[in-house]
Amino acid sequence: MICRGVRGATTVDEDKPEAILRATRELLALMIHVNGIGSEDVASVIFTTTKDVVSQYPALAARQLGWLDVPLLCSHEMEVPGSLPHCIRILLHWNTDVGQSEIQHIYLGEAQSLRPDKAVAEEVDMAELQRWIDEQMARWKVKK
Repeated sequence: MICRGVRGATTVDEDKPEAILRATRELLALMIHVNGIGSEDVASVIFTTTKDVVSQYPALAARQLGWLDVPLLCSHEMEVPGSLPHCIRILLHWNTDVGQSEIQHIYLGEAQSLRPDKAVAEEVDMAELQRWIDEQMARWKVKK
């Protein structure tokens, strides 16, 4: 088994705690769903935001999905002139036998411009994904 990196990014329209959590939960849930990732196989996760996203730690979204024992870290991205604003990025370290070329990296919202070559290859039922998110939040007694 090897530790592989799984990348994802999304954007929020505004720097509001619930917007950050909602976008991060959706991104992380999609990364989990399309790659078949179980929390017990996750070594750690790094969440970064651009400097205009400061009202909530995006790692809280992973806790809301039940990732209570996974090491999580939040940080800010470099400030590069002209870079995408209001962006949340995830680098998930996954212990897996899946080959690197088989991993699906997920880019949502305006973050699709960062890696247009990494569009989700399979159709995802977003309503079903939201039901899974809601179930996880209910299981861990997270208030919406």
